[in-house]
Order: sequence, then structure tokens, then C-alpha cells
Amino acid sequence: MLPFLCFLVASAAALRHHHAAADVPPSNKLIFILAGQSNMAGRGGVTGTHWDGVVPPDCAPSASVLRLSPSLRWEQAHEPLHQGIDGNRTCGVGPGMSFANAVLRSGGARGAAVGLVPCAVGGTRMAEWGKGSELYADMVRRARVAVETGGRIGAVLWYQGESDTVRWADASEYARRMGALVRDLRQDLAMPHLLLIQVGLASGLGQYTEVVREAQKGLKLRNVRFVDAMGLPFQDGHLHLNTQAQVQLGHRLAQSYLTYGHAHPLRTPTPWWLQVTTLACCFIILWREPYTSVLI
Repeated sequence: MLPFLCFLVASAAALRHHHAAADVPPSNKLIFILAGQSNMAGRGGVTGTHWDGVVPPDCAPSASVLRLSPSLRWEQAHEPLHQGIDGNRTCGVGPGMSFANAVLRSGGARGAAVGLVPCAVGGTRMAEWGKGSELYADMVRRARVAVETGGRIGAVLWYQGESDTVRWADASEYARRMGALVRDLRQDLAMPHLLLIQVGLASGLGQYTEVVREAQKGLKLRNVRFVDAMGLPFQDGHLHLNTQAQVQLGHRLAQSYLTYGHAHPLRTPTPWWLQVTTLACCFIILWREPYTSVLI
């Protein structure tokens, strides 16, 4: 009887928590963290500081696809997905919306809404994403907030490395820094088997693109998958993927998740506030119940 009472009281407290929020997102969410630099943030359809506004059908908004906004509120997702996240840069089409819609169409969300948590920032090196940095802290903070209203993290989608192709010092350290990032994320999110799907570079800013690509392909960590972007067409001829390429990349990421992540579902830890509420309720019930009745 006691565990059942704790469950009821905790559930009521959790329900009040949801309704007290300014927005009430669905509690059943499959959440994906989108991080890296400009090709994850999306430059499809962008020329200079202008986005052409073209949204392919595969990237169309859906009531079942949400975005965690810069102000940490869930809202309906739409292109440009990283607007307001990637500084003051002009964002266009990225892989996130086509990925989410592909997961939904396949049934891979298992009836849940897909929650996208954009975190990518253009022009950033791997060294700027290490634990202790502002980018890392913001990514972890957004990931934690994302699960507070219910749901679980399905994977981290990572597309980064173009800025690490300029200097040998960065390119040669890519594998070590990437490995450390994966391990730190898993520890700080309390998800030791967190799936990370990384995109192999299609381009670079310097002469060490192949060095970074080999580091990406050679990363030997459990639950780290590799999806190659090499060969996809560019928006500007040499660096940023165009709109159709981003749609294709989203499909490739979805296929990787559906092949691997969907078959190996990960359990996201219970939010801290729900754990505390449950414990507090149990203590209150024990304190208010006569000792003999508890024994009975």
C-alpha cells in the first residue's frame, strides 16, 4: 500500500509541475540533441546573409515535432531550426527536420512526439566543446531541461570538425577530444550508453580534412555510429551543404538511428525533481502513519 500511495502523490505532484509551466508539452517525447557547427545548424538555401525561405516537404512542420527554444520552452519546430541558437548568423535548412519527420514516418518514435534540442554553433572547433566550456555547459543544460517535462533522449546527432581541419594541432587531437566529449556527456547526463551519431565531414576549411575524417571513422567507442556526408552537394561550392543535401543527410541520420538506436532503446534517468518529490512523499507518509499500522 505504501509504495502505491507514494506513486499516487508523486504523480499528482508531477502533474501539477507540468501544468504550472507556461507551456505544457506532451510528456511522451523522444528527444534528440543536435550539436556541432554550421552544417548541423543549417546553411541550406543561405547566400551571404539571406535565406531563400524554401522549405522542402520533408522538412515541413508537424504537430508531432517540437523544438526546445533559446528560452528553454517547447514549441512547434520549423525551419530554420537553429534560429536564435547559432548566434546572429543566418540559418537555413539543416538535417534536423528531415530527420525528425523520417523517424515519425517510420514509426520509430513509437507514438511519441519528437523533441529536437538545437545546440550547434557555426565556426566552432572541437576544443571549444570540451567540458568546462560555455558550449558544453549550455548543451548539457538544454539536454537536462528537455527531459524535465517527460520523455527520453534517443541520441546526440553530431556534425562538427570543419574548423579543426585548419591547424595540425587541432586535427591531430580530434580523436582524443571527441572521445572525451562522449565520455563526459554520458557521465554528466547519467546515461552511460548514450547513443551518439556523428557525421563524417564532407568538407573542411583547411588541408587536414582527411585527418579529421580518419579520426571520426576510427573512433572506437560503444554506441558511437558514423554517417558519411562525403559526396553530398554544396550550397556555396566548397563548405556548406545545400538544401537537398541536408534533406538527404537527415534521412541518413534517421536510418542510422532506426537501424541501431531504435533496436537498442536507452533509458533516460528519472528527473531529479520527481525523485526528490517521491522520496519526500514517502517520508511524510511514514512520519504521519502510526508505527504499528506501517508494520501491518
